[in-house]
Amino acid sequence: MSSQCRWRTAVVLCFLLFSAPDDLWSANSSTFPSRCTIRYPSDAKVEWECQRLRARETLETLFGNRWLDVARFNRIDRRHAYPGISLKVPKRLEDVTGFTPMPQEYPLAASEPKFILIDLAEQFLGAYEHGRLSFSAPIATGNRRNETPAGEFAITAAHRHHQSSLYTIEKTNTPYPMNYALRFHVSKEGVAFWIHGRDIPGYPASHGCIGLYDELMQKTHYGYPREPILEDARTLYTWVLAPLPEDEKYRILDNGPRILIVGRAPLPLRRSNQDGSRVRPTPRIAPEAMH
Repeated sequence: MSSQCRWRTAVVLCFLLFSAPDDLWSANSSTFPSRCTIRYPSDAKVEWECQRLRARETLETLFGNRWLDVARFNRIDRRHAYPGISLKVPKRLEDVTGFTPMPQEYPLAASEPKFILIDLAEQFLGAYEHGRLSFSAPIATGNRRNETPAGEFAITAAHRHHQSSLYTIEKTNTPYPMNYALRFHVSKEGVAFWIHGRDIPGYPASHGCIGLYDELMQKTHYGYPREPILEDARTLYTWVLAPLPEDEKYRILDNGPRILIVGRAPLPLRRSNQDGSRVRPTPRIAPEAMH
């Protein structure tokens, strides 16, 4: 090959590499840079812009005491909000104050002391008491190769310090921690599905389980964040078990809360103008229609 041909080939390769949109990167890859290509039905209710984090920028430095609202809106934890990735930034931060896409009331669960609604399309969980929302949390569910099952389930077991028997922490032989684990399903093949603490990277990333914020686990195994604050996994675990104590026992629960899982996890858009103000809303199936 002549030097001129090699030069032209190099130019073409560089153009393809650096002009490729963010959403062509695999959502399972640690190099997946843009959370703006993951679209949730509730995105249409908030005007936002896609912003790439620069060196030394964090959620706290950018948004002050509103950082948690932006984190919840992006379904992301602080460990994954690092320089180089792109996030959805609301044009008016007040639009995402206490952000949750979950309904404040769920009449179909009015007779149940505890009920859990999980919306895969929104990547959010809601905990209800007699049909009223008690608290909600962003989640990370199974990717399209390992989908979280939809349907009706119940919490059947609880284990505060559970560990994966299949997966390890990246680049180590340490079993992946599944703290504050709540089992809700066992497949015909004997595979157990749990709700537990894990990384929340801003897109569906699990092998089928449902992950919640657990910053203490992240500090223990990754050294960040330095001051753990978010502990949604523990909050849900304590709420489910109450009035039972939070201890180390592996508990079988005969009357655990009912869970309804609806929708399907979103895929990255392949073409996006990345401007929330011009995005056509994604159709959403109401939870009531899933019964």
